[in-house]
Amino acid sequence: MHRLLKKSLFIMLTLIGLTALTANSQNSVLTPTGGGSFSALQPSSATFLPVDQAYQLDVVLEENQLIFNWAITEGYYLYRDRFKFNAVNPDAQLQPPQFAIGKRKWDEFFEEELEVYYGSTTVTVPFSSSNQQLELQIESQGCADAGLCYPPYKQWLSIDLASGNIAVSSTMSAAAKAQMGGSNNGATGGQAEFSLGLIMLFALAGGMILNLMPCVFPVLSIKALSFTRSHQTDRSKQIHGMAYTAGVVSSFVAIAVVMLSLRAAGEAIGWGFQLQSPLFVIFLIYLFFVMGLAFSGYLEIGTGLMSLGQSSGNDESLKSSFMTGVLATTVASPCTAPFMGPALGFAISQPSYVALLVFALLGLGMALPFILLTWIPGISQKLPKPGQWMDTFKQFLAFPLYLTAVWLLWVAGRQTSIDLAAMVIIGLVLIAMAIWLWKLDQGSASSTSRVSISKLLAGLCAIGAIAAPSLSLSESNQPQKWQAYSEEKLNSLRSAGKPVLVNLTADWCITCLVNERVALGSDEFYDALEQNNMTYLKGDWTNNDPQITNLLNEYQRSGVPLYLVFPEGPGEAEILPQILLEPMVLDAIKRAKR
Repeated sequence: MHRLLKKSLFIMLTLIGLTALTANSQNSVLTPTGGGSFSALQPSSATFLPVDQAYQLDVVLEENQLIFNWAITEGYYLYRDRFKFNAVNPDAQLQPPQFAIGKRKWDEFFEEELEVYYGSTTVTVPFSSSNQQLELQIESQGCADAGLCYPPYKQWLSIDLASGNIAVSSTMSAAAKAQMGGSNNGATGGQAEFSLGLIMLFALAGGMILNLMPCVFPVLSIKALSFTRSHQTDRSKQIHGMAYTAGVVSSFVAIAVVMLSLRAAGEAIGWGFQLQSPLFVIFLIYLFFVMGLAFSGYLEIGTGLMSLGQSSGNDESLKSSFMTGVLATTVASPCTAPFMGPALGFAISQPSYVALLVFALLGLGMALPFILLTWIPGISQKLPKPGQWMDTFKQFLAFPLYLTAVWLLWVAGRQTSIDLAAMVIIGLVLIAMAIWLWKLDQGSASSTSRVSISKLLAGLCAIGAIAAPSLSLSESNQPQKWQAYSEEKLNSLRSAGKPVLVNLTADWCITCLVNERVALGSDEFYDALEQNNMTYLKGDWTNNDPQITNLLNEYQRSGVPLYLVFPEGPGEAEILPQILLEPMVLDAIKRAKR
């Protein structure tokens, strides 16, 4: 989510790369559900159309009614209850819209059954107007089956009732602005300024409240408590406070730049867009886990990053304070505080300079507590005196970090699969093991070679922690190439004389999972199935299934795995060994073909 400037430049550009990768691959997308908040959707590798190409509008004027015809691209749909029609003219009256009958669909994005339109739809809106020039604003929202939900899309219509000419635009026309302004341009301008000022206050307040989120509060607390044992002058503290503020604000602005650039390229994204990437979510899980270990006292890292820097005037400590701001913004990325929703919803619909200003004020609001601590000495003097309680409090703050990691693990699992969540947990174990190996010989009189071996093993564990989720991600994109086992399906295939491979397995069966990796998952295996016209049935015995139990009993087995290869035509099934190798499976498939 954040990157830029010297050491922070590397971190921030790395995170931008991850989000850019997400935008290109469309691993998942966020949908605004109102007020600027966002919900995670399912991953997808599809390439999505710009909103104006996915939903093409044609408007027809017939006497005293407008007929809106939407041509909807295949694979996309529009929500009925997201249509809005508003007249800009004060003398124009719109009657309730008349909708076509749509399709009822359980919508996983909004988690309710909604009426949607596929292919095309028509909405008729009766109207009356004493003015020959009619200005309308219409709003619609749609999604793609492949996993993208666009934000609400506003269009403006300028209609000449005398000639019947209709102009559709994505921006407000000069005539509409004149209608909205009327003879009270000054009042209208004042209202616009008031709204912008209110949004700025919302952004500032939202940034301040963001400090209280469980993912940010530990970093805030440790940094604030560093004042109690710092021997720096007030001037030095003020400089470090400003360095921290620069880190926070520049990170928020960097997010805004990337977000606006992607939106300009046609991407439907907003705050939290970096969380669209499972890779970025996994990075945050690892980050929160390692920070939790550091807070628990198991790992001593980032002491400079978590403090104002104890070397007075030291340039490195200024970098440390700046990087603390970058870190604070990074860990704040999964959170949305009150007041942020209206501010962000406003920002993404405004010119770039206004959006950048809103994001900068969000960062300023988040940094404001430290500005007050460094510039008002009386506040820092009221902080509790240092003592043993600080270490205890620091250890306590590790638990919100662990809980945030658990929540993000759930998010990653929802975005992809339970397999990825399991691989991330393995990665966390490998990280803990890498730290243990690294510390194993510290402070001991071990030989150099032993220390090197420990550090080599630690490095291998760290590489494994990084590689494990990426392997699961690549596999999750593979389509399912087997059918679920049922007694009826097996009997139907056998009656037709077709060869069948039956795999009875369970998620808690380690041997089963290893066999599927080693012998039942390669391209050669699936090619052999296709070449021999063999159907692959998988029976999942993770939970009790009487049909699978009956089949196990039929072959005198008390548990899984069980592998049965039924030949083409009549004949008994061949029972394969419980530990498989790919060649023996391929040979059995060939023998089944007669």
